[in-house]
Formats: sequence, structure tokens, C-alpha cells
Amino acid sequence: MGRFALAHLYPWDVIGDPDAAQRIRDLGVGAVALAAAYHSVRAATPLHPRHRVVDAGHAAIYVPFDPQAWERKTLQPAVPTWVAGPDPFGAAAAALREAGLPVYAWLVLTHASRLGGQWPRFAVRNVCGDVYRHALCPAHDEVVEYCVTLALEVVRQGRPDGVVLEAAGPMGFVHGGHHEKTDGADLDAVQQQLLSLCFCDACTSRYAREGIDVAGLRQRVAARLDGAGGSVEAALGEPLAQAVAGVRTALARGLRQRVIGELRRIAPSLRIVLHASADPWATGAFATVAGRVDAAADVLVANCWTGPDAGLQEIAALMRWRESRRLAAYVLALPPRPCDARALHAELDAYAGAGVEEFHIYHAGLASRARLDAIRAALRAGGG
Repeated sequence: MGRFALAHLYPWDVIGDPDAAQRIRDLGVGAVALAAAYHSVRAATPLHPRHRVVDAGHAAIYVPFDPQAWERKTLQPAVPTWVAGPDPFGAAAAALREAGLPVYAWLVLTHASRLGGQWPRFAVRNVCGDVYRHALCPAHDEVVEYCVTLALEVVRQGRPDGVVLEAAGPMGFVHGGHHEKTDGADLDAVQQQLLSLCFCDACTSRYAREGIDVAGLRQRVAARLDGAGGSVEAALGEPLAQAVAGVRTALARGLRQRVIGELRRIAPSLRIVLHASADPWATGAFATVAGRVDAAADVLVANCWTGPDAGLQEIAALMRWRESRRLAAYVLALPPRPCDARALHAELDAYAGAGVEEFHIYHAGLASRARLDAIRAALRAGGG
């Protein structure tokens, strides 16, 4: 497989729009990542003939719900009420495949505000005791079982050509709440990372098992929130930071091992794409793979949303853990990135020069016609 482009979509971008699949095909992409299990979102549908906004009020599974698969599971997904039919993923996938596009199931694992609100003891809790209801903590066995069952059901029911795993690890402070109102606090990256450290019961037990003085860790994190310094290591001190990072990276590694291992068991040839970060403190959509991946993913995806300067740094850092896997760049084609085909083409070429073999474009359903034109021109100019 050479250089390859994949576009992200929601099921409602395709359902009810007879032109959607061909419009996406005409972009020059080789596949679509179609949301199969996704968090709440209020999404524009600028080219849809029937609606212009879809309000997905909670995390939902977009394949048919099998009650037997979820029997005796504490955490269970909800079905959507904002898109018609019992199988929105299947309906959209059928139209896309009819247009000649392979369909990957896009799964968001630990980002689920409905479940975090219902079961706050399974959500991330920061050093101050504040609960992040959008953020399920995979230190809990129940959360891991939820993620595994979610992935298995999507593959069994949806029969995708591949899967894209997002949030395959702990969520954190960012990428969070409805009507987010946190920017005015002017928190720097280190303060956000400290506020992303989880102190739920399961995490504090793990810290203690690794010989970490939990009370001392709490004190040090709390003391640094108003002036953290240049890194988490500087804020906590190198020995403590290394011990905590070991717990955190093991947590993400354990989740991806379980999810990917179970997917390989039922679908050995399935193409598995993993959103990943080389930063040991990374949380959210791009969970840390620092240390080692230790899971049979085919592709690692670097977050390049903020543009080529930061994107190239992410790519270079992820190279260390790449091994034989393909490397992809997650490229934002929406605001605040410009609607500029030349700039987008130059960005894609820069990533290709750094070793990237795939371009994952966000988001073909949210983009205006002018932005779709820019994506098409950039890919046809040689970026895809």
C-alpha cells in the first residue's frame, strides 16, 4: 500500500443524502472512517439535503444493540435517537461501499459522558476530587470490559474493513465538557497534564502497589497547579514522575492489549488503526504509547491538528515506537486551519517527507463545499 488517504464521517452524513457517498469518493480518498461508537457531539451537516445540524446528545453505538452481549455488564452503551433505523452504521457503510469505498469502524472508547455521569466512580477524578464525567478511567475492570465488548460488538455487527481506535487509554482534563468554559484559566500544558492525573480509587490503589506515596503525590501535584514549571518531571521530581508515568503508560498499554487482542482473536486479518502519542503524559483521543506499543496494531496515527510545525514534532516522537507499523497523520481540514488547497498540499507533503504513509482527513461531513474542494485539490496534487 502506497500513500493513502482516509476521510472521517458520521453515519448521518450519508443516511438520507443520495449524493454523499459519491461526493466523498470524488475527494480521492481510499477509505472512510465511519463513526460506529462515538461521544456526544453537535455537528453541522452543511451539504445534507434534509438537515443542517445533528445534535447527538450522548455517546452511542451505531450498530445493532445485542442485549445478550451486554448481559451482566455494568457499563452499557446507549442507542441513538437522532438518526433513523436500527443500524445507522450498516446503512451508511452500504452506501459508501456501493461507491467503492472500504469502510473502517471509528470507535471512541473511554470518552463517554453519559456513562461517567451515571457511574462517577468509574470516571477520572483529579487531585482536587473533581470528577470528569466525560472520561472513563481504564484502571477499573468494568471500564476495560466495556471497551472490549464495545469493540467486539462493532466488529461482529458492523463487519468493517478495519477499525480506528480513539481514546484507547485514560481521558484527561482536555477534550472534555459540553459548553466548555475552561480556556480563560490560561492553563499551560504542564498544568493540564497534572490535572489529568487520576486519583480515583482504582488509580490510587495502583500507585500504592507500585510503592508510590499517594498522599505525597497528592500534595506535590496540588502544590504545583498554580506554577507547574517546564515539565511534569520538574513539577514532581524525576523519581516520582518516573514511577507515576510507569503506572499511567501501563494503564493505556493494558487497555489496548485487551481490545486489540480480542479483535485479533475474532478477526485476525482486520486492519487496526490506533490513535497514539509518544508523550508519556498524553491522555484523551491520542493515548500514550510511550515505552512500547505491545499490541498488534497495523497503523499508528499522530495528531497533526495544530499544523505542520507541531505535527512534525509529533511524528518524529512517534517514530521511536513505530517499529514495523505504518505511520499516519491526522490532519484537520476545518477551522482554525485555513481553507487553502496549496497550504494543505504543502502540509501533506511535509508529513510524507517525515515518513508518514497515510493521511487521515478530519472531517468530510463537517466540511463546507469550499473545504471539500480544497481537500480534493490537495490530494490530487500528490498528497494522497
